[in-house]
Amino acid sequence: MLHLARLYAMLDTSCFPRVDELLSAAEELQAAGVTLLQYRNKSGHARQMLEQARELRRRLGNSMRLIMNDRADLALAAGFDGVHVGQDDLSPAGARKVIGETLWLGVSTHNPQQVDEANRTSADYLAIGPVFATTSKAKPDPVVGLEGVQKARKMTPKPLVAIGGITRANCRSVIEAGADSVAVISDLVREPRKSAEEFLRILG
Repeated sequence: MLHLARLYAMLDTSCFPRVDELLSAAEELQAAGVTLLQYRNKSGHARQMLEQARELRRRLGNSMRLIMNDRADLALAAGFDGVHVGQDDLSPAGARKVIGETLWLGVSTHNPQQVDEANRTSADYLAIGPVFATTSKAKPDPVVGLEGVQKARKMTPKPLVAIGGITRANCRSVIEAGADSVAVISDLVREPRKSAEEFLRILG
């Protein structure tokens, strides 16, 4: 069973108007002690995504585990450590075929049925959410609340990442509800290093 860092930082390109801002944020997160980072680009084309992903890998070296959102092929091509797929992306079985046995595979879930299905796959960890209301998705799934985290915890022995509206103010309650890790987008955008340091202190 893999060990997940308590803070799962997510770099969403929609939060950074310029590439240099995105790369700078990644370096600040690394300086704060973040060891797990997901690159999320919902609007870019493959070549641009690959270029940015390779640059992230080059700048951050191997001290940070890098996960690609959605694209198993790009995860492989960029030398990333894993891929995270959603309910509308490549299936977990399809992603596993592309990335092989050694890279990490994460799967998003939004209700008990999806947790049960994802638990039966070769996924290394599951994500549950949105725990709270979120602005990071145009059409978010219904909020699951802390109760949804507790329910998911009972349904799977796999490491569990909680996502959706998680901030420094509420992250501790999410861990107490049973999550192993919290995925954060918005609350890391402003002053990434300072924000990440505060998260890591709160999460302990």
